[in-house]
Amino acid sequence: MPALVLAIDQGTTGTNVALYDQDCQLRAVVKTEFRQIFPRPGWVEHDLDDIWASVEASIRAALAEAGARGDEVRAIGITNQRETSALWERDGGRPIHHAIVWQCRRTAPDCQALRDAGHEPLFRERTGLVLDAYFSGTKLAWLLDHVPGARRRAEQGELAFGTIDTYLVHRLTGGQAHVTDVSNASRTLLMNLDALAWDEDLLEVLRVPREVLPAIRPSSEVYGATRGLGVLPDGIPICGMAGDQQAALFGQACFDPGQVKCTYGTGAFVLMNTGARPVRSTQGLLTTVGWKVGDEVIYALEGSVFIAGAAVQWLRDGLHVIQRSAEVEALAGSAPSSDGVVFVPALVGLGAPRWNPDARGTIVGLTRGTTAAHLARATLEGIAFQVRDVVVAMGQDLGGPIGFLRVDGGASQNDLLIQFQADILGVEIHRPRITETTSLGAALLAGLAAGVWHDREDIRRRWAVEKTFRPALPPEAVREHLARWEAAVAKA
Repeated sequence: MPALVLAIDQGTTGTNVALYDQDCQLRAVVKTEFRQIFPRPGWVEHDLDDIWASVEASIRAALAEAGARGDEVRAIGITNQRETSALWERDGGRPIHHAIVWQCRRTAPDCQALRDAGHEPLFRERTGLVLDAYFSGTKLAWLLDHVPGARRRAEQGELAFGTIDTYLVHRLTGGQAHVTDVSNASRTLLMNLDALAWDEDLLEVLRVPREVLPAIRPSSEVYGATRGLGVLPDGIPICGMAGDQQAALFGQACFDPGQVKCTYGTGAFVLMNTGARPVRSTQGLLTTVGWKVGDEVIYALEGSVFIAGAAVQWLRDGLHVIQRSAEVEALAGSAPSSDGVVFVPALVGLGAPRWNPDARGTIVGLTRGTTAAHLARATLEGIAFQVRDVVVAMGQDLGGPIGFLRVDGGASQNDLLIQFQADILGVEIHRPRITETTSLGAALLAGLAAGVWHDREDIRRRWAVEKTFRPALPPEAVREHLARWEAAVAKA
């Protein structure tokens, strides 16, 4: 058995654990789901013990699937749901409250109060983010204010805050390490994007004591080693860490400025490598840290499409047009076009770059001849139009069009969707051989620190395209499509 790298991909609904060998071949991948907790409408929580149990179960099952022993693992990488926030006791690691999930909206009134007080320009300039309940800072402030005794204990150094990467390193090392990496820290509303350090002014605004925060470290270095686990032997280095979307950018080998990836899941996340400098968006995008390896820091622009695969789920569960999501491609392909039907999937508002929370899902162009196939095709096209809007905005921020787009995620396997995406973007789209790019990115970051791979050129040589999609629609047809889309969005 060659050297193995274990990647923990801790997501919102479950934990994937993947094992990769030195040739970047996926040897095993196992997902274990855990419960979602909804204390009241708009609130979402996770039990940290549930998360840890899912990690242990996935590790055991992945090792069994690969026919591997724990002592064959050379390194461990972590990627995670980024903004989910937790608070636990430093001595013993007992959580003092459920983790508050990135989806949770309980701090939306707090964010509005901060905006009303005139703080948004400061946060935007220092962090590259918008003041929104999505991010971690106001979640931490809520925990400190609402859990009895939490603020006092935090100020006395008794409590530890972290996003899920930090919590997992704490558990894996037997409580020896309290760290996060730059990519996760950049999602907290607390880190200065230029200094890559906690910002004293922002801590003061949110009343967050520095004593509770983890150390900010690079994305590829040894943070500690396994200790006291039943599922793995002691001494395996934990040495790679990045938020899920940044890990996917790294796993797509988007190492050069201007390279872009899109992950098609329930929503769609588009990230562009902008190189060694943070690009402040004028187009409604977020500025974030991609990763830090050695002394090199890579920044990124990010745009989120709220509804992508979820639109197909709506066809399945809401309209019962299909029984399984995988059926949408065949149904859409049975019609040569959408016959003028345009679906704007603004089922929860519109994300980047339009940021219209009041927009609603809109279907235009219906006739007596409209069929389920036309609607299915319009749904896939609506996903692609939203992604195009983000990619075009990125090009405007960076000062030029992109050269190609790399895709991953479940819906990237839909050839009809990705071909249409290539058509309306006018660039090649590359779908990689390994589409588990989030876990792959975590594995690569860990493997670099552990010496499994020499450098990024070594990784680039091993990265491979499974299929290339090239633009095929005539320019006039593309212009007609885009005109219909813009007209429909104006009505949403």
